[in-house]
Amino acid sequence: MKKLATLGSTIFFFSATLAYATSINFEQFTDSELLTNQVPGLTFSNTTVLTAGISLNELEFPPHSGQNVASDNGGPIRITFATPIFSFSGFFTYTTTITLTGLSATNNVLASTASQYSANYIGSGVAGASPNEFLQISSTSGVSQIDILGDPAGGSFVMDDITFTSATPEPATLILGAGGTALLVLRSKRFPKIPS
Repeated sequence: MKKLATLGSTIFFFSATLAYATSINFEQFTDSELLTNQVPGLTFSNTTVLTAGISLNELEFPPHSGQNVASDNGGPIRITFATPIFSFSGFFTYTTTITLTGLSATNNVLASTASQYSANYIGSGVAGASPNEFLQISSTSGVSQIDILGDPAGGSFVMDDITFTSATPEPATLILGAGGTALLVLRSKRFPKIPS
């Protein structure tokens, strides 16, 4: 019984410390909607949603998926996380070089990367460039905010299908873990060890 209970606790602890990925494709938002705190646990700054065929020129800036993308509006995009994350990625189409920077809660740079090209929208004319370049950063120190800088005035890139990982599981995962532990404990009581 003690071994099963210990095993259940170990499984629960292990599942609670794994990295959990969350993806956002922006499809739940409306055209020209300003993003602020609509996504639980995230705060967006200088971010607006563009929809193909309405405010987005999808012939030059095709979405990676669906119809919606997010764009820098009036300045660099900043995403602040209520719980630190360990990685961030997304697909970017841009008119100028963009830089993706991960910062700590005290604004120390933890990770940074830049786009491969000076521009990659369809009509850019940059050799080898194509829309929706995949960019990512990671840090084991825990990133509290992401800054995405293109043109300092904004209006220089779109992003789609962003994904971030954190050590905080979804509530459903915690419930499943607790349920599995309880089941192991109950099973050990129902079927006691047979003496040899």
